[in-house]
Amino acid sequence: MNPQKTVLVTGSSRGIGKAIAAKFAEEGYNIVLNCIKNFDMMHEFEKELKSKGVNCISFGLDVSDYVKCKKMFDGIKTNFGGADIVINNAGILNYGLFNTSAPSEWEYLMKNNFFSVLNCSHLAIPYMLQKREGVIINLSSIYGVAGASCEAVYSASKGAISLFTKSLAKELGPSGIRVNAVAPGAIDTDMIAYFSKEERAAIEDEIPLSRYGQPHEVADMVYAMSQNTYLNGQTILLDGGVY
Repeated sequence: MNPQKTVLVTGSSRGIGKAIAAKFAEEGYNIVLNCIKNFDMMHEFEKELKSKGVNCISFGLDVSDYVKCKKMFDGIKTNFGGADIVINNAGILNYGLFNTSAPSEWEYLMKNNFFSVLNCSHLAIPYMLQKREGVIINLSSIYGVAGASCEAVYSASKGAISLFTKSLAKELGPSGIRVNAVAPGAIDTDMIAYFSKEERAAIEDEIPLSRYGQPHEVADMVYAMSQNTYLNGQTILLDGGVY
């Protein structure tokens, strides 16, 4: 454990982001929480971590907005000096036919899923360059690798994350900064709550392990990736064997 190190997890009020933050807290890291709307949930989680002796701060703001994102990084600098590890988890899901969707929907989704990654990475890099070490882990999706019907723009946003990860890893590797991504499959979170019982069963039937993944399993993978000092530029699929 290294209590001197700080990890930022965007979108960490619930689901996968919360599980990731909880895992790093268990390992002795300073924790920076973030969300865009579930403020009560985030603050309750923050209190829970602090009650366990974890150094933790939270920011309720939109990381798809560069100016607001910069305010968060200024706060991280004031409290902890900077973020040693950045987990770009914030994102949204949409479902529907592309030909009936609107440009405003595409822009909103791309900003939340991809521009948030660009913003946080851009603002985290100067501190990491100064230290000549750092870790950025981005949350992609199996649909960013294989594509998905009725989720064309979502798949494109996640595919962009995977290619950005590969490119940035090549750019920053010589400076001791590692960039990777994890691409989860069907994980049992609120994000898939809109599926009907029949749809959930159909998805489960396609998974060789015959079950949905759990948020803590993604968290364990992300933590392991952060600790592997030779892993760089990779998008690791965590989908129960679908692809």
